[in-house]
This record gives sequence, C-alpha cells and structure tokens, in this order.
Amino acid sequence: MTDDPRMQLSDKTVNKPGAPRARHLTLSLNNPTIRAILWQIGLGLVVILAGWYLAGNTMANLARLSIASGFGFLDRESGVQIGESLIATGPRDSYGDIFIVGLLNTLKVSGVGIVLATILGVLLGMARLSSNWLVARFAATYVEAVRNVPLLLQLFIWYALLTEGLPGPRQAEPLIPGVDIFLSNRGLKFPAPADDPVWAWVAVLFAVGVLATLAISAWNRKRQLSTGQRLPMTPIGLGLILGLPLAFLALSGGGAMDVPVLQGFNFRGGMTLSPEFAALLFGLTLYTAAFIGEIVRSGILAVPKGQTEAATALGLSRSTAMRLVILPQALRVIIPPTTSQFLNLTKNSSLAVAIGYPDFVAVANTAINQTGQAVEGVLSIMIVYLVISLALSAFMNWYNRRVALVER
Repeated sequence: MTDDPRMQLSDKTVNKPGAPRARHLTLSLNNPTIRAILWQIGLGLVVILAGWYLAGNTMANLARLSIASGFGFLDRESGVQIGESLIATGPRDSYGDIFIVGLLNTLKVSGVGIVLATILGVLLGMARLSSNWLVARFAATYVEAVRNVPLLLQLFIWYALLTEGLPGPRQAEPLIPGVDIFLSNRGLKFPAPADDPVWAWVAVLFAVGVLATLAISAWNRKRQLSTGQRLPMTPIGLGLILGLPLAFLALSGGGAMDVPVLQGFNFRGGMTLSPEFAALLFGLTLYTAAFIGEIVRSGILAVPKGQTEAATALGLSRSTAMRLVILPQALRVIIPPTTSQFLNLTKNSSLAVAIGYPDFVAVANTAINQTGQAVEGVLSIMIVYLVISLALSAFMNWYNRRVALVER
C-alpha cells in the first residue's frame, strides 16, 4: 500500500451501494462465455476436418477411376434434345445451356404453381369457414383427403389421367367450335403469338400498365390515409393492364398468330401445354393448396371476433369485411407458414423426374449419366435449390415486414 492518500480507496468507497464495479473476464472453464466459445471452435474444427477428409477421399477416388473433376464439362456439347423448353435448344448445345433450360423449367412450374396454390388455398381457407354446410364440408373433405395422400402418388394419378384418359391427336376435336384449341394425350395445343413486332409493343404496354397500377395503388393508399377516400383500383388496374394492350391490338389490326395444325400423327405449330407439365402443375398446386387452406383458416380464426362484429356494426358486408378488415390482420399469422409451403412446392418440383418433365434435377441427372460428373451435378442441384429458396425467403420476409401491423 502506498502512503499517498490520493492512490487509496477506502472500504466505504469500494463497498458503497450503487458504486460502479470493474468487470473482469475470468479465463476459466467455469465461465459460460468461455465454454461457449470453446465449443464453437471445437465444432468448427470438427466440421473442417470432416470436410477435408471427405474432399480428399472423393478426389482420390475420382483420380483412381480416371474421372476428371471440375465444371469444365459445362462447355462440352451435350447431344441432348430436351422436349420442352422456354428457349430454343438442340443436341449441339452445351451442358451449360441445357442446365439453363432445366432451371427455367423449374422456375416456370414453381412460379405458376405458387400463384395458383395461393389463390386456391385462400378460397379453401375461407370455404372451410363458410356458413354453408355443403361448401364447408366439401372444403374440409378436400383438405383432409389431399393432405394425406403422398404427392408422388398424386402425380402418377394425374399423369395417367392425362395420357390414358384423353384421345389421340387424330381424334381430338376443338374444345371451342371454330377456335384452334385441341386437347389430346399429347397435351393442350393452342394458338401462340408469332414473330411479329406488334407483340413486342403489347408486352411493353402490359409492363407499363403493371407499373402504372402499382404507382397509382401506392398513391391511393396514401390518399386514403389522409382523406379517407379511396379510388376503385380493380377497374383502374384492369383498364391499365389489359385495356392498353388490347386497345393497341385493335388499333394495329392485331398481330400474327402461330396456329396449331394436324400433320401426320401430331400437331405442328402453336404452343403446347405438355401432359408432363400439366400433371406436375396440377399435383403441386392441389397438394400445396390444401396446406395453405388450413393456414388461411387458422389465420382468420386468430383475428378476434370483435373485429368481425365491429365491421358488421359499421354496415360492411361479409365479403367486404373479410377483404378489408379480417384478412389484413390475419396476414401476420398467415405469411410465415405460407412461406414454408412455397419453399416446399419449389423443392417438391424435383419429383418431376418421376413423370418425365425436364426440370433441373432431370437435366442434371442426364448430364451425370453421360459425363460421370456426379459430384459436380449433385453440387449444382444443391446450389440451385439453395439460391431459389433463399431468394424466395428473402422476398417473403420483405413482404411480411411490409404488411406487418405496427402498434403505436
């Protein structure tokens, strides 16, 4: 102890209640923080060592079998002809090109399936709460039946119905008299826009209509908050999104169409909705919609009954109260589990390989069988589905924050 009184602390000062105390990190295994850090370091080392061992073992086996590793095979000619694709493809295209085709096919069936499953799921959820006994029982029976039948079995059933239950192309009759739309076991054939500049302008006007509708809708919400008045967005949106392209088509005299024509044993021209795509889309949509219906039902029931009574007291109809009062409050309960169902639908689309639809998994399997690049093919599948899932989750999280009710 020093004799300088300025360098001494009395016991009263040290033990004085409320006086600040110095915090020291004790380097001891009894400290929970130290133990947590050590456990994380140890687990990280185990993961690194396991990965190093597996990677080294894999490279040694590939070298022993004289199989080249790496993604250089993506530049090689594939020799694969994909029957259904959004972009032109042929046997001379590289493996990288057919991977893109498979990715686009996966995104196509997943995107359309998510939209249709959401619409059908919302209708099912509200139907289960309907006061009409027949509607409520039908919705409940559908949900319980579809949810408890394996998805793969449902895909097989739909594929069998579409391929065996429909007539051949020669026996197919127009679905609508005078309109070149044919349904056969080769798929649904219908006219498609031909190579005409008019359709490019139609697409531009459609995009302009969508952007204008979004801008007017945002302005309309702000106007409602400030004045209490709201413009009818449904006719305005339909007028902009559909009215502008249709008006341009009428003024320009219409665009050229590619019409399906029966030649030999199949139709040529037009656009095709293949039985494989239809079976996969129907199966994914109906299966996922059953789960979304239950989520919507639980979300609506989570809203206090007082909200419904208040809406009724204000003179709102049942449909208006559901649209403006109940569903906006139920979204905070509905969106998180619905996001999981969207992810499940996207990942379940990999079952397409069972019915012959060329999605990314099917294309990657073909590449693996032809090149022997199993590690690279499986890694590509994992990366693609990981990126799609993370992007979809990020979008749904953003939407969830946007519609969340803020308590003031």
